Amino acid sequence: MPASLLLQTPRARVRRVLRRLTGDTRSPLTGRTVLVTGASSGIGEATALAVARRGATVLLVARRADELARVVEAVGADGGRAAAYPCDLTDGDAVDTLVARLLAEHGAVDYVVNNAGRSIRRSLHLTHDRFHDFERTMAVNYFAPVRLTMGLLPAMRAQQFGHVVNIVTWGVQMKAPKFAAYIASKAALDTWSRVASRETYRDNITFTNMRFALVRTPMVAPTEAYAARRALTPEQAAVRVVRALEDRPVTVNTAAGTVGEILNLAAPRLSDALFSRFDRAYPDSEAARGDAP
Repeated sequence: MPASLLLQTPRARVRRVLRRLTGDTRSPLTGRTVLVTGASSGIGEATALAVARRGATVLLVARRADELARVVEAVGADGGRAAAYPCDLTDGDAVDTLVARLLAEHGAVDYVVNNAGRSIRRSLHLTHDRFHDFERTMAVNYFAPVRLTMGLLPAMRAQQFGHVVNIVTWGVQMKAPKFAAYIASKAALDTWSRVASRETYRDNITFTNMRFALVRTPMVAPTEAYAARRALTPEQAAVRVVRALEDRPVTVNTAAGTVGEILNLAAPRLSDALFSRFDRAYPDSEAARGDAP
């Protein structure tokens, strides 16, 4: 059985197998609305193009209006439908206004991809006078998607359908050094979604936490250590996001992340020792130290 199927819930595997057995090649996304945040580049842009090809109407959210306009044009040139909604997701009032506009123009949003994020890789000893590192990551990676999702949930409940995909990180399993601010914010979203899914289960509203490893996006560019490391392209990541939208698994993990999580549970001090060596082997980047020109 392919590894991608092993990472799905039994219900998700059944849905996929039934579609294959019945010869149903239609995507569950056809005719639906899919909201994608961070849609102006990287995983968000690639996901927007991919879901539009499945017949969905894509609602694009990001701060940069000019880049969103470019993606809307690309979706249209590819035969799809998209609309742009420039918004600073760290501005609570702006998020509330966005939710009101989305509901007024589209009714209930069927699917949400919480992709917008901020990553910071910096050792704690360089962070004592930078508490804003934690505030910024929580604002983008946790408070923003929670506020947006909470605003859209009542309409999803009313129509008895909805699915939310959160782009998190394998770091919530690995607990990698130098990512305290980033991983903590993503772990908060990961946990919030698991709790929310239990309260919305009877309303047919589900959540998927996608714990990606490295994806080659502008967000990782400042870290020199990543330059030679193996990584997914945004397009490869988007294929997995679309699969999660269609099959609605609880989590999508990597094999390495699962091994790391087991090691953390079974031998936590051994895991600490191993990651301590890893911490020393890969120093802070020039950007993290403030040495970048």
